[in-house]
Amino acid sequence: MTIEIELKFIATPQAIAQLPAFLAAWPHQHAPAIALTNIYFETDDHQLRRWDMGLRIRGVEQKYEMTLKGKGDSIGGLHQRAEYNVDIASPELDIARLPAEIWPQGTDVAALQARLQPLFSTHFQRERWVVTYGNSEIEVALDQGNVKAGELSEALHEIELELKQGERDDLLQFATEFVQLAGLRLGSLSKAARGYALAQGNAPLPVKPVPLLQLAPKATVEQAMVAIFQLGLKQWQYHEEVWLRGNADAQHAVVEALEIVRQGFSLFSALISRKASSELRQSLTELEEALAGEQVDAQEICFTPLWVQTQLALTRWLVTQRWQAFTDQKAQTKLNGSFKRFADIMLGRIAANMKETISHVRQPNEYHDKAPRLARHLIAVTLLAGAYPSTVAAWQDNWRQLLLAIDEHQYNTLAWLSNQALKQPAFWLNGSAR
Repeated sequence: MTIEIELKFIATPQAIAQLPAFLAAWPHQHAPAIALTNIYFETDDHQLRRWDMGLRIRGVEQKYEMTLKGKGDSIGGLHQRAEYNVDIASPELDIARLPAEIWPQGTDVAALQARLQPLFSTHFQRERWVVTYGNSEIEVALDQGNVKAGELSEALHEIELELKQGERDDLLQFATEFVQLAGLRLGSLSKAARGYALAQGNAPLPVKPVPLLQLAPKATVEQAMVAIFQLGLKQWQYHEEVWLRGNADAQHAVVEALEIVRQGFSLFSALISRKASSELRQSLTELEEALAGEQVDAQEICFTPLWVQTQLALTRWLVTQRWQAFTDQKAQTKLNGSFKRFADIMLGRIAANMKETISHVRQPNEYHDKAPRLARHLIAVTLLAGAYPSTVAAWQDNWRQLLLAIDEHQYNTLAWLSNQALKQPAFWLNGSAR
């Protein structure tokens, strides 16, 4: 078993053309392009997918390797997961040769083998550079080809940075220099994820609303904070894909995802030093300004250095837990405290701010002025209210109806909807009583 740690990027022809000259700045060994074919296997009910596993056979120059990738972590474009590799004589599955302990308890390996069939395949040319950077060796792999499932196919133009030897921090630092190349964006979807989508018909991706944040009952404030930032990054990258595939409505969802990150910094501002995130927050501000127009082109902005550098900075901030270097013992004690108690207190404050925002509104244009603030507060409520899933929906719906009426200029209903929203009972508990 090995632990695969890699960053994936989608690359434009411009970035690919610049790659050899860019890598010449560091000591490296180059390997010319070779053809790789990968066949991915699955059961008819996607059992491996439900286990968060991926199984493939790779063929290169009449040599074959069976690989099982296990459950791992993915933050931004950084993927970390266990990988099991077995050399095989022919492109035929023999999962009995994999370690028995990797399967869930009670798995009948022989029965599983009988159910596995090819689902999709990838075919590409891979050119490699092994770069010496800091105390590490990092493989830079350029993959150009396609992924196919039945009659459907999708082009692949990817660059992967994989840590072959050394330290993860070196990989992340190298990536910050690497993204100075124009024409890159972080790849949140693996080749396998693309293959599964094709095998299921490659249906258009829908815009997804911000979900309630579901956490363990005893989650700490710090655990919740990390989960909120990860949710924002996940929503951002998902809707980036939706936007690039032609759904213009996803632009608003991207802006909303950035607001999740903004609300994360706001909610925990008393516990984490502004020094820990000043550059990241500045990049977020610049990106929000770039997205403010109505006619923003997804292909242009998603491949800009500002876009990818901001995503990478947020990824790195989370992976390295950057805030801890600026956190004193008092703040850390609060971060180790109960998120439920924290949420109770913060929800009370946010609701009071929402009430104050619209309590004295008299003219329709005043509602329009207040709407952005209300929308930001409503996102914060969604991030905090996961402990009350059965009661929060109705409370949120009243505020959403008000925001919709403001947006649609339904002036005759605004006062009534405001009153309905304001008179709702709290769904959270009184933090001071816990």
